[in-house]
Amino acid sequence: MDSMPAIVAIVLAYLLGSVSFAVVVSRAMGLADPRSYGSGNPGATNVLRTGNRTAAILTLVGDAAKGAVAVLIAKAVAARYGFGDLTLACVGLAAFVGHLFPVFHGFQGGKGVATAAGVLLALSPWLGLATLATWITIAVFFRYSSLAALAAAVFAPTYYALLAGVDAVLVPLGIMSVLLILRHRKNISNLIAGTETRIGQKKTAA
Repeated sequence: MDSMPAIVAIVLAYLLGSVSFAVVVSRAMGLADPRSYGSGNPGATNVLRTGNRTAAILTLVGDAAKGAVAVLIAKAVAARYGFGDLTLACVGLAAFVGHLFPVFHGFQGGKGVATAAGVLLALSPWLGLATLATWITIAVFFRYSSLAALAAAVFAPTYYALLAGVDAVLVPLGIMSVLLILRHRKNISNLIAGTETRIGQKKTAA
């Protein structure tokens, strides 16, 4: 594999991931910057606190799509440039990191749940669906988006190992899971204290 095309793909994936749909959609719909209210997180869950479900859905779809598109484009040119599964996973990780630290938005990004879901679905539909099912199950029963994300982050590498075995792809997947958990540090503290905001619950102070 030529390393230069792989590096280019990773950089482009990061730039794509850096497009924050929470900010873009909110501006387009005349809503407040999602970094200025609620949790201060530019993501679908925080946008939902405005009461505008359409904006939240568009944010969710956009953030998931950019992760999936980055990997799918890399897959489309994989044969030409010799991209293997590890390169594809690194491309997905780059899109995820772009969402967390977006160059277009002052490196103030979201927590990456939707983008990670898009990446996993594009890498392996079964892996993505299993992880998504974990998120949905926890979210429905406990109504905590953060708890659902943490559970999904823990189980995603495990699901991959069960589906494909233990290989180098677990490294970028593991990094993505660790970063996602680290981005939820405050949520973990809130969950322990019993002060975490439930899904759909409005929160006015950042």
